[in-house]
Formats: sequence, structure tokens, C-alpha cells
Amino acid sequence: MQIRGKKIFITGGAGFIGSRLIERLIGENEIVVYDNLARNALKDLPCYQHPNLKIIRGDILDYEHLKGSIPLETDIVIHIAAIVGVSAAIQSLVKTIEVNMVGTYNLLKALEELNLIKNIERLVYFSTGEIFGINTWIVDKKTFTELHPMSEARWTYCVSKLAGEHLTYIYHKQYGLRTVILRPFNVYGPGQVGGGAIHQFVVRAIKNEPLLIHGDGDQIRAWLYIDDMVDGILLSLQEKKAIGEAFNIGNPRATITILSLAEKIIYLAGSRSKIIHVPKPYVDVELRIPDIEKAKNLLGFEPKIDLNEGLRRTIEWYRERMGKNETAQD
Repeated sequence: MQIRGKKIFITGGAGFIGSRLIERLIGENEIVVYDNLARNALKDLPCYQHPNLKIIRGDILDYEHLKGSIPLETDIVIHIAAIVGVSAAIQSLVKTIEVNMVGTYNLLKALEELNLIKNIERLVYFSTGEIFGINTWIVDKKTFTELHPMSEARWTYCVSKLAGEHLTYIYHKQYGLRTVILRPFNVYGPGQVGGGAIHQFVVRAIKNEPLLIHGDGDQIRAWLYIDDMVDGILLSLQEKKAIGEAFNIGNPRATITILSLAEKIIYLAGSRSKIIHVPKPYVDVELRIPDIEKAKNLLGFEPKIDLNEGLRRTIEWYRERMGKNETAQD
């Protein structure tokens, strides 16, 4: 995957996915990260001190600061900055709309006012599989996105990301901005910060603490290892046929119930953790499995890491890091 000599501007680049993407690109590209650093996964990676990396601490809602931070020589823009995940969204509903929708508009407007629309080789917008609603069974490009009752808080996140998709697409249609929309499906792996079932399960399993599952744990998910996610991003940056398109990026072969996932993590970690079922604090998505045929056909995307291997790598990474932290505290 040859992306060389590019000036890349990444919002939210200090997060989980952004940091791993930077790790792959930093050697032969100049990267500017614009991030509020609320979650900083970059600091745990060697590339944090790389001379090709510049980090600007800023809020996506601060339009003038954002606009002034975008280099005029920018070749590629990757927009990851967002309030991510249902739990985080429910805690800050208004902020979710502001950051995910208004923040996306701020970025697009800034590119327009800086006269960069025609110069940008690619803008990648990160959406979510959440836009397909409560039962997401092998969703493909023909599947309708869904809007659900305003009274249910979880759908605020869905609407905010869907609005971002529409904003991104109309900038492509009206102004010719070379956009790509990616919809990640349940990404996990070493270095994940914040929420995420696998992150929480792995850390608790290593500590032999109880694993908490909402309801019966019969919710079904397809899990995508972080390296495969980064491969999908890199492919979307290079394939001309990707421009103006939206892609599901996931691994349907890594499909499992939440209960079975917890049991698998306990087994692979050699843990003594127990599983505890707790009430669901919000309406849940019972089924989420993507169809990735479009990504396969147009991008050449093919997930390589199966669930067992991905979980082993993740457990090993967290075990090593937690061991180092304990040693440092001693």
C-alpha cells in the first residue's frame, strides 16, 4: 500500500483507530493531528515522538482554530473526530449532535473557505454501522438506513453520524470534493481507549474481575481487528473507484453472541472471572452483521485476522501493558 510524500490532516487522530493508522503512515508522510486529546492512544506508540507528526490540541467546534490548523498544502483529510459509541452519546446527547454533526460541517466549511476542495485528493469520513438500526443482518449498499423514535436516547448517536454522511456526500456532489464514507463495524484490538466490549472484557478478565453483560448476552456482533480496519482505510485512500462511495468495513466471519464472546475471552485469558448479567440501560441492537461485498469488489478489502487470533493478540498486549503499570507503581 503505497501512500508516500503526502500531507495528511487527521481530526481525532489521537484516538484508537487514528493512532494505529498514523503508525502505518508516519514513516513516509507528514501528518497533522487535530484532537482535543480527551482520549490519547497515540502516547502509547513509538510514532508519538516521530518528527513527521505534529499534534494540535483543539476542539472540532472551535471553527477558527480548526480552520487555522489545516495546512494549505494538505493532500488527504481523514475525519475521525467524534463522540463515539452509544454509552458516551447517551451521557452527552446535545454534545453528540454538536460534535458529530456541527463538527463535520465545520471541517467541510473550512476546506471550502480555504479553497482546498479541488486540491484534496481524498477526504475520508468515519460513520458507523449504527445507522442501519436495530436489526442489522448482512446490510449492504441496498439496505435502507433507519431513523428511530426521538424518545430513545441511543438513536441520537445514529442520527448525528447519518447527518455527517449526508453532509459529506453533498460536498462531493455539489463541490466535487473527493469523499469516501467508511462505516466501521465493531473494531477492537491493542490500544483501544474508552469503551468497547472487548476492551472492557479483556481488562477485567486479566484482573479476574466479573464480566458484566447487558441482559442475556444474546446480542450478535461481527468483530473487526484493528489491523484489518487500517487496511480498509488505506485501500479507500488509493482506489479511485472509492470516490463518492460508502463502504461497510467489518468481518462477518468473526460473528458471535456477546455471551459467547465473554466466555471465549475468559478461556483465552486463562481467567477466573465470572459472568454477571445486568439490566440493559437502553434499547440495544440485537443483531449487527455487515455485508462487505462492495468493499471487497471496489477496494479489494478482505479481513485477514480471525476472532481467536485477534483476541489472543489483544489479551497479550493488555496483559503486558498492565504488568508494566503494576511494576512502575511498585
